[in-house]
Amino acid sequence: MSKANLITLTNPRSAASEAYRTLRTNLLFSSLDKPLHTLVVTSSAPEEGKSTALANLAVTLAQGGRKTILADCDLRRPSQHTLWGLEREPGLTNYLLGDRKDIPLQDVGVENLQVLTAGMLPPNPADLLGSARMDDLIASLAKKADIVLFDAPPVIAVTDAALLASKLDGALLIMRAGKTRRDHADQAKELLERIKVRVVGVALLDAHVDAGVGGYYGE
Repeated sequence: MSKANLITLTNPRSAASEAYRTLRTNLLFSSLDKPLHTLVVTSSAPEEGKSTALANLAVTLAQGGRKTILADCDLRRPSQHTLWGLEREPGLTNYLLGDRKDIPLQDVGVENLQVLTAGMLPPNPADLLGSARMDDLIASLAKKADIVLFDAPPVIAVTDAALLASKLDGALLIMRAGKTRRDHADQAKELLERIKVRVVGVALLDAHVDAGVGGYYGE
């Protein structure tokens, strides 16, 4: 099972792992008045690292004692199965289409964490994510965990993320230093806020780490 990109597992003492734990803390404290039980994690454009960031966030939440479910709803370019070394099927779409009566959650060797892979790739991802069957799935997953994290495609590329976000408690935007365009970031935030999605924050990847801070964490 390959988990090379999951730094929170491969190098938990690193500055990057500590940054994910800080993100976990900030999310939990920011939601004291309005608890986050369901959260979509997305980006403004492709290739910004949102799926890897989400997987690492899921690890830290689980390690913090919260029962966590990570659902891959990027039905165009799913990657959670690859990150965790799992088979893509059966997964979310198999359940939504009625091929499975039970939700095919998979254990990944991390206490308190289960993953729902994408399943087969449908011709109509937006229709599936906007369906009543998806509403039922969200409600079922929320009953099984303290927090459910949803991996969604980039906001401004397709409508999937906005459709999904409108059903959940909030959205977290992932951006990459030196790659994410400012206009794309603004457009993504405005699109989500226009449909009354609660944007709980932005996580910046590949930000410069001060040498003194890195040394503190043994890097």
